[in-house]
Parts: sequence; C-alpha cells; structure tokens
Amino acid sequence: MSDKQSDLYRNQPKRSTKKLTGYLVLGVVAMFGFGFALVPLYDVMCEALGINGKTNTVSAVQPRGMQPDYSRTVRVEFMSHIKPDMPWQFVPEERVLEVHPGEVIQTNYIAKNLSGNSLVGQAVPSVSPGMGATYFNKMECFCFNQQPLDGHKSAEMGLIFYIEPDIPESIHTLTLSYTLFNITSEVAGESSSAEHNAIASN
Repeated sequence: MSDKQSDLYRNQPKRSTKKLTGYLVLGVVAMFGFGFALVPLYDVMCEALGINGKTNTVSAVQPRGMQPDYSRTVRVEFMSHIKPDMPWQFVPEERVLEVHPGEVIQTNYIAKNLSGNSLVGQAVPSVSPGMGATYFNKMECFCFNQQPLDGHKSAEMGLIFYIEPDIPESIHTLTLSYTLFNITSEVAGESSSAEHNAIASN
C-alpha cells in the first residue's frame, strides 16, 4: 500500500466522524426547537378544538331559537384553586347545580381580599372531562378580565353560561374549575411602562 493510499484511509474516519457529529448537533438543535414550538402549537390546538379542558376565552352568544332540553340534566360542579402567593378567599356561591342543556344559568364566585393591599387577580378556567369543554359556553365570565380588589374588600364575580343541547349522553357531570393567579406585579409593571412611554413621547 502506498503512502497516499494509507493517508486516504486515515482521513476517511475523521471525515465520517465530523459528518456524524454535525448530524447529531443538528438533531439536538431540531429537538430543542420542536420542544419550544410544542407549547404554542398545543395552546392553538386546545383553543381551536376545546380539548384538555380549555374553555372559550371570549364571550359566547346563545344561538337564536335554542331550546332547553328539559328531558335531561347535567350536573355542574364548581371548584376553585388559589395560588400560594394570592391572599384571597375565592369560592363558588353554589358548589353544584343541576342544569338542563340549552338553559342559560347565572351564578357567582365570591372573592375576598384578606390582605390590606390592593391586589389584582386573574382567574383561569378549565372544564373536565376535557371533551365537555367544547359544549360549555360562557356568555359572561369574570375570567375574561383582570379582577382588582382593595384590601379587606369582597366582591361577587359573575358567571353566565349554557351547555349546548347536543352534549353527548355519556357526559353526566361537568366540573368547572378556576385557578386564581396574583398578577398585581405584572399589572404594575405594565402601568409604569405605559407612563414611561407617555413621558418619553412628550
């Protein structure tokens, strides 16, 4: 074997190793990119299909001529969860309601600020089973807006909803759960940023 041939054989593994390393690095980068893309894709799919318990985030309008189905009822259970940094009481006015599909129902959640400071809350809803979220429509909901509450004050937070009459017979119970988040610092940050921009523009 000549020196040229032996050099060729020695360089071949180096080239293939570099090529393989390049492919592996590209694969890792692609996996990270796909992982980051999954979050917004998941939210878009849940929003569009109403899966995984995500409900509508804007008010629904009751279809014209929709008649309640008095031949059946769906049990609606109401729950609440509060994040540890939120010093509020937050409970449903009614724990359970028996609802006829197609019937418009009005109820409330009661919030009380246990601290001496003004705080802003944001409630995020979910419905289980996840398939039932598609049939649960909120016409009005406190979750559509931020909820400011002064220290030691209470407030009724209204909810108006209906369940679509074509909800499958297999769904007998829906659980509507709200998780309450403390967004006071985020709101304060937005306000100070808006004030700064207004001063800068003047």
